[in-house]
Amino acid sequence: MKEEQIIVFVTGGTFDKEYNMISGELFFKNTHLHEMFKLGRCNLDITLRTLMMIDSLEMTDDDRKLIVHNCKRSEMNKIIITHGTDTMVKTAAILADANITDKTIVITGALIPYAFGTSSDGFFNLGSSLAFVQTLQPGVYVSMNGRYFNWDNVRKNKQTGFFEELEGSYS
Repeated sequence: MKEEQIIVFVTGGTFDKEYNMISGELFFKNTHLHEMFKLGRCNLDITLRTLMMIDSLEMTDDDRKLIVHNCKRSEMNKIIITHGTDTMVKTAAILADANITDKTIVITGALIPYAFGTSSDGFFNLGSSLAFVQTLQPGVYVSMNGRYFNWDNVRKNKQTGFFEELEGSYS
């Protein structure tokens, strides 16, 4: 069986933030995904494309239209989107409303920047998303904390920092 190609669209979010040791601020420079795939010894057929490098709280409707446009026009039907966690559910809903029925789209992020090293959840979330995008049926999903969620049945719990199903939390 031929391996399907995966496209990863980078939009920024905490995943790719850097830390300025002098000012204490977080900022964007370049995506860390190339390094992450290399360190993870990933040998999947992956195309990486940076769409934007912004905090999801600053994401506009036009930014989300750009994400939808790129998902629709992609020749690949396995898509991962790295995204800020604060509004990834909103972007997932907009993707679902765009009626992209022939593709598996998995949105993931991190609560701690990859640049922070072993305390970051980004590496784990990226690996989980690679597995999910290869095995799930076409649709739009959010992948965080080792789980995947249907786009319309997930929220970020701002008290715990975990993503959970709307009907109730998990243990």
